Amino acid sequence: MCLVAEAQVQTPSASPAGSVSSTIGLTDVKIDYFRPRLKGRKIFGAKDVMYPHGTIWRTGANSGTKISFSDDVKVEGIAVPKGEYLIFTWPGATEWTVSLYKDLKLGGNTNAYDKTQEAANFKVKSEKLAKKVETFTISIDDIAADNKSGVVRLMWENTAVPFTISAEYDAKVMASIEANTKADAGTKVNPNNYFQAAVYYLENGKDLKKALEWVNLALESNPTAFWMLHQKAKIQKALGDKKGASETATASLNAAKEAKNKDYQTMNEDLIKSLK
Repeated sequence: MCLVAEAQVQTPSASPAGSVSSTIGLTDVKIDYFRPRLKGRKIFGAKDVMYPHGTIWRTGANSGTKISFSDDVKVEGIAVPKGEYLIFTWPGATEWTVSLYKDLKLGGNTNAYDKTQEAANFKVKSEKLAKKVETFTISIDDIAADNKSGVVRLMWENTAVPFTISAEYDAKVMASIEANTKADAGTKVNPNNYFQAAVYYLENGKDLKKALEWVNLALESNPTAFWMLHQKAKIQKALGDKKGASETATASLNAAKEAKNKDYQTMNEDLIKSLK
């Protein structure tokens, strides 16, 4: 009797798996894909290439590329519900078509593509890369300063294809603030909740008097917290109270010196200068 071993020989994949993820606002964005290599081939172009202009591409190798969103988002201005989608593309000379596809079972089978399964379909301008990208690469970068948008960039050969994802988070943050700055009977609010709410109100142009109330409540538990005092001074400045802001910034500066925190020393010195 001859027994066959169950173990299988393992070798490196011709198109290794890749994954990239990021958080935009409060939304988790993740992309799983397979990464083909150039291997001396011409990939995009009008003719005699792997993927001619105007023809559908599974945007990667094997079973294609999946992108997921933990919340509802907008992709190039198109509303897309939270969930997981396949990415399909149609290369062009200077403009590409991109679609997000709902039926994950399609995988890389582009022959069975069904337009009724599209969650989004849009056109974007491609970019010419100075340096050749040997292995197909996807990045999520250019996260905006307000955390409301980021850019997915598909890169291979000498071409990059960017598209923007926007994520709204204000309603979720406001609901969280509402729920976590109210004390129930016998339960105290975490002082950091007051502080985070105050900073959010300051940075997003909301009720500054409420922000001042919250930062004062936060300071009750730690009156010499230089990081809280600094934010209080900024709120006072925004309210037009230069005298109060200067006094609070000075207290923050002294506390930062005591803690040997040079970053906050510098920030408070700059803040005090701006009040003169």
